[in-house]
Amino acid sequence: MIAGWRSLLFVSAADQVRLAKVADRAADAVILDLEDAVPPDRKAAARDGVPAAAAAIASRGSPVIVRINAEWRAACVELPLATRPDIAAIMVPKAESGARLSVIAEMVREYAGDAGMDAPPGLIALVESPAGVAALDEIAVVPGMIGLALGTEDFSLALGVPPSREALELPCRLLALAAARHGLMALGLPVSIATIDDMDAWQEGIRMARAVGMTGALCIHPRQIAPVNQGFALSVDEVDRARRVLDAWDAAGRSGVVLHEGRMIDRPVVLAAERTLRRTDS
Repeated sequence: MIAGWRSLLFVSAADQVRLAKVADRAADAVILDLEDAVPPDRKAAARDGVPAAAAAIASRGSPVIVRINAEWRAACVELPLATRPDIAAIMVPKAESGARLSVIAEMVREYAGDAGMDAPPGLIALVESPAGVAALDEIAVVPGMIGLALGTEDFSLALGVPPSREALELPCRLLALAAARHGLMALGLPVSIATIDDMDAWQEGIRMARAVGMTGALCIHPRQIAPVNQGFALSVDEVDRARRVLDAWDAAGRSGVVLHEGRMIDRPVVLAAERTLRRTDS
């Protein structure tokens, strides 16, 4: 289910070697990339290979996302290829406008109808600029939107600074807040996605992201996946604590305020515990 997507691993739709292995990398979802990871002279071949690649990866149990290109002419070619029953979501890069994304959403719905699908793939908006951050709420309400993601490298480039914690922490916070307001996934870390060898920095980015409400992260290397899955997973202590809270609340008649294990339990605490246990069922 979508609620369980912690790690989303990019793989070039033109890289046959990595495509053959990507379903075994333990990522919660795989992103077939038609944008940055595909050279211009290989775009056409990569597009043509999307249906077979998506079917192969999905058949091995990995949800598939397709990142299309931002340019309209490319997107119009790629959207029908990405609207298939074995593709769970479409990632739209350079997201800066709810109006533009609404047009894409309508196109996806029409292609899904033509294909006889019960429901179209979801949409994930990849926010990669200060303008995109400013438009988070209008982007979040586009029909079919399931997640907001932060593109750390392009965002930092647009800001004119390196992809550092100082540059990325605030957009992570704003993205997490917008996602929470609209019930969406919040994907990204306040650290460069190119952080592969420095696992301490990567894990610190995961810790900070979860602390501000992010729910998962984009990955470009298999080495990044396990720390992300572990960092965004519920711990045994969290689950046990949630169960004890609900038990205490039930014993008190499910009303008022209850003293439990040295802290006061009221309805917001109970709702948080219920949300924790719902995540264990997803």
